[in-house]
Amino acid sequence: MFGTVFLLALKSIRRHLLRSFLTVLGIVIGVASVVAMVTLGNATTAAVQNQIASLGTNILSIRPGQGFGRGGGGPRPPSFKLEDVTAIEQQITGVKAVAPQVQSGGNTAVFEGTNWQTTVNGTTNSYFDVQPWPLAEGRLFSMQEEEAGKAVCIVGNTVRQNLFRGTDPLGQRFRIRDISCEVVGVLSMRGQGGFGGDQDDVVIMPLKTVQRRFTGSPDVSSLQVGVDDAYSTEQVQAAITGLLRERRHITNGKPDDFNIFDTRQIADTMTGTTTLLTRIVAAVAAISLVVGGIGIMNIMLVSVTERTREIGTRLAIGAVSKEVLMQFLVEAVVLSCIGGLIGLLLAQLAILVLSPIMQVPWTFDARINGIAFLISAFIGVAFGYFPARRAAGLNPIDALRHE
Repeated sequence: MFGTVFLLALKSIRRHLLRSFLTVLGIVIGVASVVAMVTLGNATTAAVQNQIASLGTNILSIRPGQGFGRGGGGPRPPSFKLEDVTAIEQQITGVKAVAPQVQSGGNTAVFEGTNWQTTVNGTTNSYFDVQPWPLAEGRLFSMQEEEAGKAVCIVGNTVRQNLFRGTDPLGQRFRIRDISCEVVGVLSMRGQGGFGGDQDDVVIMPLKTVQRRFTGSPDVSSLQVGVDDAYSTEQVQAAITGLLRERRHITNGKPDDFNIFDTRQIADTMTGTTTLLTRIVAAVAAISLVVGGIGIMNIMLVSVTERTREIGTRLAIGAVSKEVLMQFLVEAVVLSCIGGLIGLLLAQLAILVLSPIMQVPWTFDARINGIAFLISAFIGVAFGYFPARRAAGLNPIDALRHE
């Protein structure tokens, strides 16, 4: 019986092909939008998590000011000193390593007539104990190079590709500002950072070299603190806060003139934000499914009116109301399912096109696609039941008299 009803539903759909397509257009758009938005949203969330994970877990980033900038319009908060690094290493339990940092942006590097503008990061070898960023080749700074502030450097993958262009950079010397720098190491590829920007576009030099030759100051602009996995970052953060308040002579009742960011908390916040945005966009897109369901109900009611004499004939020659109800209900479900399948195909095409633009990997989530298809079938049942019930409830005599 069901096979016969299914064939009748397909014949009815084929009889009005253009009308059927326009009817399911809302379902197509709704399913495609929901699947594409949820899939791309999940891929974006995963990409953000991977990017922040590449920065390292259990890392505390300490900067002057009450935010990423100075915070407020008051005087510039004091920078950190190397003595602060020593104090944190010696007095705070659970600290694995402390890496002082000084940055200088917008520096033009020159190698054999090729120019590339990049950022110079001055730090110590402790940076590589804090950050999970191994070298692709070469070595770290020697103790003598760090102490003397030698003009040696470790370059990122972007600098390697754009400045050296196929030449092995190890042992090569290039000029950055008025300094001739020898390349002793090359960093492994890291990609985009959790807050945007190319992490591989960097030249790392000994801290004292950057202080003397670039900034002209012994100050340290930021600190990266690696926390031992056996200790809580919240407890270590509280201990560092107390120590820095004491060293910076901040009295009770006054706010901190520095800020400490926990990479794990940043990851949780950004993941929660992207997940919330994905849900909001998916909910907005799901409205199209409801609109599509209303369209199916409308067309099915029109179909019942057009086929009233046909329904009356079937009922008069022995068909029961249940069979008529099933015929129209199956027709509505088939329409909705066809729209769902087309929507799934369009969603995959959209993901394939948008993934490279959004710089996220193409993924196929069978669970999301399956749920979307089941929802489209449910919409066919929910919005097709009323027209089907109306057709099944027709009086055969009145139906045969219908013009």
